[in-house]
Amino acid sequence: MLFGSSGIRRQFDRALVDLALRVGAAVAAGAPGILIGTDTRTTSGLLSRSVAAGMLSAGARVSFCGIAPTPTVAFGTRDVDAGCMITASHNPEQYNGVKLFNPDGSSFTLKQQAEIERLVTDIAWNNWTAQGSVFPTDAVGPHRKAILDAVSLSGEISVVLDCGNGAGSVISPGLLADAGAAVTCLNCNVSGRFARPSEPLEANLPYLGEMVRRKGADCAVVHDGDADRMMAFDEKGRYIDGDRLLMLFARYLGSDKVVTTVDASMAIEEVAEVHRTPVGDSFVSEELLAWGDFGGEPSGSWIFPGHSCCPDGIYAGALFCEIASEWNVAEEIDRMPRYTILRESFSVDAPRDILTALGAKEPTHGIRVADEDGWCLVRASGTEPKVRITAEGKTPEKSKEMIEKGRALLQGGKHS
Repeated sequence: MLFGSSGIRRQFDRALVDLALRVGAAVAAGAPGILIGTDTRTTSGLLSRSVAAGMLSAGARVSFCGIAPTPTVAFGTRDVDAGCMITASHNPEQYNGVKLFNPDGSSFTLKQQAEIERLVTDIAWNNWTAQGSVFPTDAVGPHRKAILDAVSLSGEISVVLDCGNGAGSVISPGLLADAGAAVTCLNCNVSGRFARPSEPLEANLPYLGEMVRRKGADCAVVHDGDADRMMAFDEKGRYIDGDRLLMLFARYLGSDKVVTTVDASMAIEEVAEVHRTPVGDSFVSEELLAWGDFGGEPSGSWIFPGHSCCPDGIYAGALFCEIASEWNVAEEIDRMPRYTILRESFSVDAPRDILTALGAKEPTHGIRVADEDGWCLVRASGTEPKVRITAEGKTPEKSKEMIEKGRALLQGGKHS
């Protein structure tokens, strides 16, 4: 199985380079015009050229935009037939991978993924008279303009921006400054090495709250390696978890119909009508094509379908600054309904096998156990060799009870 919950992703080796070549040829079989971009990893240059070679072998016209965030590439795909991003998103630097997009910015559907998996085993090569061509292109400029046209700060604010040495470094600093923010930049260079773990978890950002307070900043914006994710801090220097951000965006946008995942808090249902999907932004974006006006998942993926069907951390960061320029974010967060959510992850050798043994039809969708006062979800990560447990209850005691159920369920699978 090539695809996880967010594209193809694995540790870099020669096999991944060969796979990129084959995936490129497979994508080009159904898309004569393709846009390629990369994140900042040291292996992204090699992989982008490998996937481009496969596309050229099938006669495609390839537009290459160099280092750019995933949402930038997805946004630019509207001008071609398919988009290809070389990234492993929030995974450590030794990982890399491929994300594929449709012209509306949505990820390849399960049906499209299955077709790519079929074609990579039997790729066709054009002869010398029918090879493709590659051209440089600017994807950052149009994406930046679209966001500046859509977002308007009501006054100057001060923001601390941490790009994590990822692809967001090439767009967010200048964009937020041009929108009217005074920006203090951290880790905003494309070094190819991450100064902090790329996933924008609170535990990976222990320095940021104090910096917000010391600077007297109005907020902080944080990206992961490819900037499809965005997390934030309020003016008190407090990390805003993904469930609160989901509700904040929904309330600010006036969204009555919200799509989110099965691991999001029950609290969102107190502010909007909700459709839930399996964990993974591709499932959220696919559902948004049929229903809803805003979507996201608590990991930091925010999808604004009027803008793009790809999670856009750049747009979300600018919109959050707009909110911070108009609202007292800390007060808004404190007024929100709140239940206790507990999240754990366990590194294991064969997460999919464990979930299959537990009876999950699809390991990355997992098994969810719920009653009126709480729920727990046990699932295999779609991006790392881990099993994740999420639990929520209307009281702290109920949350502990539900996560214990998840642990017991996992132990049963590990010992089967």
